[in-house]
Amino acid sequence: MLYQLHELNRTFLNPLMQWAETSAKLFSDPVSPFAHTPFAQRIAAGYELLYRLGKDYEKPEFQIESTEINGKTVEIIEKVAETKPFCRLIHFRKDLDAKQLAALKQPTVLLVAPLSGHHSTLLRDTVRGLLPDHDVYITDWTDARMVPQDKGSFHLHDYVYYIQDFIRTLGPDVHVISVCQPTVPVLAAIALMSSANDPKLPKSMTMMGGPIDARKSPTAVNDLATEKPFSWFENTVIYSVPPNYPGFGRKVYPGFLQHAGFVAMNPRRHAESHWDFYMHLRDGDDESAESHRKFYDEYNAVLDMPAEFYLETIKIVFQDFDLPKGTWEIDGKTVRPQDIKSVALFTIEGELDDISGSGQTQAAQDLCSSIPKSRKQHFTAPKCGHYGIFSGRRWRETICPKIGEFIQANS
Repeated sequence: MLYQLHELNRTFLNPLMQWAETSAKLFSDPVSPFAHTPFAQRIAAGYELLYRLGKDYEKPEFQIESTEINGKTVEIIEKVAETKPFCRLIHFRKDLDAKQLAALKQPTVLLVAPLSGHHSTLLRDTVRGLLPDHDVYITDWTDARMVPQDKGSFHLHDYVYYIQDFIRTLGPDVHVISVCQPTVPVLAAIALMSSANDPKLPKSMTMMGGPIDARKSPTAVNDLATEKPFSWFENTVIYSVPPNYPGFGRKVYPGFLQHAGFVAMNPRRHAESHWDFYMHLRDGDDESAESHRKFYDEYNAVLDMPAEFYLETIKIVFQDFDLPKGTWEIDGKTVRPQDIKSVALFTIEGELDDISGSGQTQAAQDLCSSIPKSRKQHFTAPKCGHYGIFSGRRWRETICPKIGEFIQANS
């Protein structure tokens, strides 16, 4: 019922938001006479703040149109390489002919984005950093409310199988990079492939800021999962998609609830950010205001997660710790990271990460005990939070070059 109430509220608010947007333009557009009245800038700032607080945020675009290779600008063509009910594999193809592409000799990278609330466009900066030296593919997870029920359910083990299929499609010379949540299913996917001596095993796996062993340095995210019983998650955050979406009737963890949880982790910071946005608009600081818009256009765009996938992740990853305990079974096969022998491993953490605590990702180093030490590497990024691992200045200047060196060394 909560989802239906949310949709009803959204319908009622939509005319108000349109009015707020129009009013903001009326008091800010230079051709409007109202823009030249006293206090027009303050009034426009107030209306735009109201509009942005209440508007719907659609899935953003990657908007990656070009990259620079050896000092030359090369156009990027975004293509869908493979489509599954709950995911698309997107290829950022360089607009070069086959001979030019072959001459570049760029390693193929499968970038596995999280299915944890935000869209894969959250990794836009990650893609941009990798593109000059790599042939990049990314998993683009589908909003569960847009997937009709006749497409079936989506479990945590389905995520594992999706990753295996994508690796086989791109392999065997592919390098896998997983960010946050997918570090667990990616490690499981490669472990199961190793146990079966799969000829399409990737060359390397880079794991960034993920809950491989969520028992280590627990954060607020971990505490919530352990303090609440499993039944609380089943009864409190799972709802049915309303009839105005293709996935009508599907059980999901709604995006709007996830967003409320994100904000609740640090409400004061978000309140201050919105106040600063108002002040920037009032004072005519367009550059700072635009930075705020870009951040929250991404941050406020959320998707629904399939209920079975979310609940199994809570149980297996954050409550029972099945992966580090060696008790995780998928279709009767135990997930054994120690079976991985030929795939190089790079784990990356942020010193100030408040999502995946210190040591949670590094735990993969001990679990993958059969990988030679010469092919294992770990890096803790100093003064770096969770998002700084894969976006921003520290990502571009420090972490991305290290990943590039690691991939080249293991190609």
